[in-house]
Amino acid sequence: MSQKRLSMRKIEEILRLKFEKGLTHREIARSCGVSPATVSDYVMRAKVAGLRWPLPERMGEEEVEERLFPACAKQTSREIAQPDWAQIHQELRRKSVTLSLLWVEYREAEPEGYSYSQFCHCYRTWSKGLNPTMRQRHRAGEKLFIDYAGQTVPIIDAETGEVWQAQIFVAVLGASSYTYAEAQAAQSMPHWIGGHVRALAFLGGVPEVLVPDNLKTGVKSPHLYEPDLNPTYQEFAHHYGVAVVPARTRKPKDKAKVEVGVQVVERWILARLRDRTFFSLAEVNQAIDELLQELNQRPMRHLEKSRQALFAELDQPALAPLPREPYEFATWTKTRVDINYHVAFEKHYYSVPHTLIGKAVEVRATEKMIEIFYRRERQASHCRVNAPGRYSTQRDHMPPAHRAIDSWSPDHFQRRAEEIGPQTSQLIARVLDGQRHPQQAYRTCSGILGLGKRYGHTRLEAACRRALAAGIRSYKGILNILQHRLDQLEVEQPAMASLSVHTNIRGKSYYH
Repeated sequence: MSQKRLSMRKIEEILRLKFEKGLTHREIARSCGVSPATVSDYVMRAKVAGLRWPLPERMGEEEVEERLFPACAKQTSREIAQPDWAQIHQELRRKSVTLSLLWVEYREAEPEGYSYSQFCHCYRTWSKGLNPTMRQRHRAGEKLFIDYAGQTVPIIDAETGEVWQAQIFVAVLGASSYTYAEAQAAQSMPHWIGGHVRALAFLGGVPEVLVPDNLKTGVKSPHLYEPDLNPTYQEFAHHYGVAVVPARTRKPKDKAKVEVGVQVVERWILARLRDRTFFSLAEVNQAIDELLQELNQRPMRHLEKSRQALFAELDQPALAPLPREPYEFATWTKTRVDINYHVAFEKHYYSVPHTLIGKAVEVRATEKMIEIFYRRERQASHCRVNAPGRYSTQRDHMPPAHRAIDSWSPDHFQRRAEEIGPQTSQLIARVLDGQRHPQQAYRTCSGILGLGKRYGHTRLEAACRRALAAGIRSYKGILNILQHRLDQLEVEQPAMASLSVHTNIRGKSYYH
């Protein structure tokens, strides 16, 4: 506001144009020949004082001026009890607490104290001495602001001597400014989610809202109104029952709290580590943890309380309890079911119900499990296998025809053959033994046993008897016996023909 107060006539004109005509502050400023800031100041004072247009008829100029300009710091004939403005500021961060309620409590203790308008004006005057982030009204247990610091910490690889930069993850509670920080190897999704899990464990509870900066790791599309979250980050939020509201792009006030928190971490922690040499991430985090305790226990200027004390009074009682189990990191990928009703993940193949062939599905992978979802419903789960090129197949996922083949085994065919008869059983046993791997004989066995349905068990048993005598082991050979009804002929016993001794006949000794 300008140094000189406006005349009461001009003040009344400002109020009339604002409350009766509804003009903008710029329009009123042009009409009255003052600055828009001056208009804003007088309109705010009128609202605090409860004044509207038209002014009450019995209210004189002195009373109007007194209500617009309550003399907080002005010495009066009586001493007015001053509220503890730092305590008032702290109480405003509790849920459902308003200045009106605090003024009522103040007047109950001090009946001769400030009027409500004076109380509000004096509080706003006091709060102007706070930095911008402390002035914001963050409710207890409501928001946790998250970001990475711009500054990094160099770490030397003890074996190779290579220097790499550790990233600094920072989380700050809105009401108390209670701060968490840790060093991470990178800003990838596993580290991002891991930082969240450890931060919530550090707090011992869950806030209502997470406010991350528009980091690509957690926010795929930083849209102003509908930011698109990464599926893993969304699943993490669902596990903890917390809402994620990313900071809006080009809206610095949305992330002012964490930016100041990052600045505090850089000044009071990272700057103190600038001359130290680290050889591992664990060393860095141990050093950060020690300095973090000091930071949270240091009294904050103006409020005269530490972050830890404010956390114990404000945020901690308002946090929701942690879930029974911490979130297990999982990645999500989109793929399509192949014609063999399997999906590939890291070159290993996992089965899904055969009805999903050709469908687009999502694969959720944790350290130990693979889950496949179709339209957000889980269709299959497998133990994760590190065997590229191999298959993990569940019998229930197979089509009926494949399921029947999958049940084949030497015992399966032997049992079926025994139900037909001993000759069939003996033949099947020889077919199985005739291959290096039993699986190579499965189709032959299946075909031979299937002839029993076409020709009957009695004829198949007789055909197997003749096949055994003739040394036949193939499906086509037995089919030929049945087709030509050779099974109905008597099996001739092979006769040993006697050979006469003759000088022209060479005996077995000849070949030795």
